[in-house]
Amino acid sequence: MDFSQLLDAEKLIPRILDLLFLYGPKLLAAIAIFILGRWLAKLVRSTVQRILKKSKVDELLISFVGSLSYMAMLAMVIIAALNQLGIQTTSFVAIVGAAGLAIGLALQGALSNFAAGVLMIIFRPFQNDDYIEGGGVSGVVKHIQIFTTELLTPDNKLVIIPNSNMMSGNIINYSANKTRRLDLVIGVGYDDDLSKVKQVLQDIIDNEPRCLKKPQPTIAVSELADSCVNLVVRPWIKTEDYWDLYFHLTETIKLRFDDEEISIPYPQHDVHMIKAAE
Repeated sequence: MDFSQLLDAEKLIPRILDLLFLYGPKLLAAIAIFILGRWLAKLVRSTVQRILKKSKVDELLISFVGSLSYMAMLAMVIIAALNQLGIQTTSFVAIVGAAGLAIGLALQGALSNFAAGVLMIIFRPFQNDDYIEGGGVSGVVKHIQIFTTELLTPDNKLVIIPNSNMMSGNIINYSANKTRRLDLVIGVGYDDDLSKVKQVLQDIIDNEPRCLKKPQPTIAVSELADSCVNLVVRPWIKTEDYWDLYFHLTETIKLRFDDEEISIPYPQHDVHMIKAAE
């Protein structure tokens, strides 16, 4: 090593020491803030998740809110550490805010789906395996995601509906209650004995064990139609028996009417021919 290099080294060492004395404490403080802040962020995340679990909130929402709280705390910790180093964070925060606004505008549809998904998870208008009608589709709920809801239709088609579409209209939950009313409309001829018809229908309901005794079923004339007299048959049943009993009662009523010689008329019109005057 020649004399010039030695002189440069002698000048460099004091500069390094000056930088260490000037920025060393700030660097150590920034590292301490980051380590302590990261530990605090994890503590906040675990606390939030524990509170949500006690409130019996959906696991999906618990994980998401926990991660969101952790990232928010960590972002504040990083900004505080950078500020301790003397780095101006005002412009940094402004840039992050502008970027967040731009991303929010670009993902407006996704954010609305996310918000709707959170509302569905919190308020629970339906659960997995419920049969519902929503978003223009009827089916069994298979999965409730943050952005979409998956329904399995009766013909085994999987329909994926954006959560915003699901929450923007009426939701009919057919599985929410343990019992349902089964509504049938039966037409008989005008020449048939209505008392006998009602007795036969009552006998069919009484001999079907899946029809509940309370509330009592309704059997009544509902309409004097063009070709027939319409009666409503409305027994109360368990929700899970709905479709099996719907098909069974429809078939049973037809067969029983045949045995009792009760007519189920075809749609018909009476045509009167008027002879023109000669």
